[in-house]
Amino acid sequence: MTQRSKPVVTVLTAPGEQEPPGMDSLRARAEVRFASDEATLRSTLPGTDIMMVTDFRTEALEAAWGCADKLKWIHATSAGVDALMFPALTKGNVVVTNARGIFDRTIAEYVLCTILMFAKDFPASIRLQMKHQWKHRDTERAEGKQVLVVGAGSIGRQIGRLVASAGLRPHGIARTARKDDPDFVAVHGNDDLYNQLGHADYVVIAAPLTPQTEGLFDEKAFKAMKNTARLINIGRGPIVKTDDLISALTSGEIAGAGLDVFEEEPLTDDHPLWDMENVIMTAHMAGDFIGWKRALTDQFLENFDRWHNSEELFNLVNKELGYAGSK
Repeated sequence: MTQRSKPVVTVLTAPGEQEPPGMDSLRARAEVRFASDEATLRSTLPGTDIMMVTDFRTEALEAAWGCADKLKWIHATSAGVDALMFPALTKGNVVVTNARGIFDRTIAEYVLCTILMFAKDFPASIRLQMKHQWKHRDTERAEGKQVLVVGAGSIGRQIGRLVASAGLRPHGIARTARKDDPDFVAVHGNDDLYNQLGHADYVVIAAPLTPQTEGLFDEKAFKAMKNTARLINIGRGPIVKTDDLISALTSGEIAGAGLDVFEEEPLTDDHPLWDMENVIMTAHMAGDFIGWKRALTDQFLENFDRWHNSEELFNLVNKELGYAGSK
């Protein structure tokens, strides 16, 4: 195969981000270009057959979309593809795939860890340790508590499976109800959300960001939850209205929140969430494990093999729904 006959792959990274690991094996089979903003993308998109997008917040692709004259396939190295769901792409013929499956288990581990930290009051124990204070307390049992996973897809299924192994009772929320699901006590339809919120001890947001889920957790949702319940968000920040969450936490409408994602990232230094003792926070890292960047490249290369052999790609995103179905 001559250099001229190789497909052209443009890798769109965030400004200042390093080249993804594992690119050398791709260079042997494709012409690889790199872009990090609208300007560089406008110069690299013409002639590009495939895009690998590592910047899940990017707005550059929509801005430079008019330069995509040969583009056939976009692969997002993230589970969420909300930044790519602009009208020209969703209505066109370009295929989109995502990183479904890479982060499922580690996110499930994060959720179980957060549940146990709340149940065993570890945030207070850490604060007391830092103050050199010895204070005995009784803590809760996690076993038997009900976990409502909002978004019973790939990540949600792993969460259900793992929390069940620890003795908790997982229920799911999905577009349609499912009977006899192996990983949930029951999977309820979206229209049953508010009823199910009233039964849950832990509510886990594992849904993608779509027009239907943006702002879903607002004052109404928090009023539907038990005042002993905790919210855990590992989905997308804008699914939760932050001001309504802060009000619910301050008033005791809900008991706590474990947050890995936020409406605005990073949080400002003076954001009230920092100082709330009933909040556990991390910096959008729930799924990131040692070696995750190489795992994302390897997944893309596996799909590239399929594309090269004219086989069906896996992790195809339904552009109308904004997320991928089963592999």
